[in-house]
Amino acid sequence: MLCDICGKNPATVHLTEIIDDQMNELHLCEECARTKSAAMEQQFGLSDLLAGMVDFQKPSSKEEELVNIKCPSCGLSYADFKKIGRLGCGECYDVFRKYLAPLLKRIHGSNQHVGKSPLKIKTTLTRVSKKKIDLAELKEQLQKAIQKEAFEEAARLRDQIKEIETKKGKEG
Repeated sequence: MLCDICGKNPATVHLTEIIDDQMNELHLCEECARTKSAAMEQQFGLSDLLAGMVDFQKPSSKEEELVNIKCPSCGLSYADFKKIGRLGCGECYDVFRKYLAPLLKRIHGSNQHVGKSPLKIKTTLTRVSKKKIDLAELKEQLQKAIQKEAFEEAARLRDQIKEIETKKGKEG
């Protein structure tokens, strides 16, 4: 089977397009498929996807308010953002925060950035930090007990500190 576009090369890519509820099958060679893919990317990119997701929000009476909101730094309006799917500058996040939060939550599952560290590493880091804090608190309590001449309490704290430091040495 020859390519439907160039009619010269053998068709190796089979593409099904659905435009206006009409299905159209295309059989393309690699070169024509690459050109078609680039053209499709220009027509429907990530920005279009984001802009489309903005439109999923329920229409509200505040639509007129949205149209008038503009970023004072770059001048981008919310309507412009809906068209292009990109913000103009960092200040746009603050200006459109109220309207972006539901969108970001829908896309990422949360509207708060928690970083890229895997959960296991975070848990380990949290445990290590907690141990450091505990050890520092115990040392402080030991100093206070010594100052008060509460030697039994000081001995108990000293033993607790030694135990933590020994465990810490074994863990690495």
